[in-house]
Amino acid sequence: MTDGTADILYSAQKVRELALGRLDPDAPRGATSSPELAGRSDYDLNPEMTSWLDPDLAYRDAAVLVPLVMRAHGLQVLLIKRTDGPDAHAGQISFPGGKIETHDPGPVEAALRETHEEVGLLDRYVEVLGFLDAYRTGTGFKIAPVVGLVEEGFSLVPAPDEVADIFEVPLAFLMDPANHRTDSRVWKGKRRYFYAMPYEDRYIWGATAGILRNMFERLYHDRT
Repeated sequence: MTDGTADILYSAQKVRELALGRLDPDAPRGATSSPELAGRSDYDLNPEMTSWLDPDLAYRDAAVLVPLVMRAHGLQVLLIKRTDGPDAHAGQISFPGGKIETHDPGPVEAALRETHEEVGLLDRYVEVLGFLDAYRTGTGFKIAPVVGLVEEGFSLVPAPDEVADIFEVPLAFLMDPANHRTDSRVWKGKRRYFYAMPYEDRYIWGATAGILRNMFERLYHDRT
């Protein structure tokens, strides 16, 4: 693939075009009590571990924004590193987002609200393109990933008690399957496999890498 082709493939115009036919216009649905109906999950690479799940567990609905920032040198994916602490996802790299509250009209509004609270990004800079598959985590959340283009000109202010760092990674890097690894760790006495996409000194893994892998499969699987 030539540099010129890559520039077009990962441009805002091309992503808009791909999103029309390949992203869901409405929030993803999935029966939270049925593993086979709940979209993607932490167990995609460990199907035998779905037997560990409690079929009566009520997953908490959450939403994240997958922000594609329109830079002059190409689209960049905005990510955050969470602060250390007792939270199950503390210290991890993630998308901005969080729980869907009762006062949120829907997952788009929840993702935008949480993004503003966590990094200060105002809604007016975000063009929502659609949804990826729902993603269930082993920690009891069902996430609706909202993909959005972000216009330049914004300013960011990280929430000090939630966000340790904000950074960007080229979309072209994250959508290149050559940069998708399958790593593993021993968890509860068994080896668990997961996607990882290390970038420079950043270790992107778990749900974040799983959602990015889903975006690759939705938008670029037959185009790289």
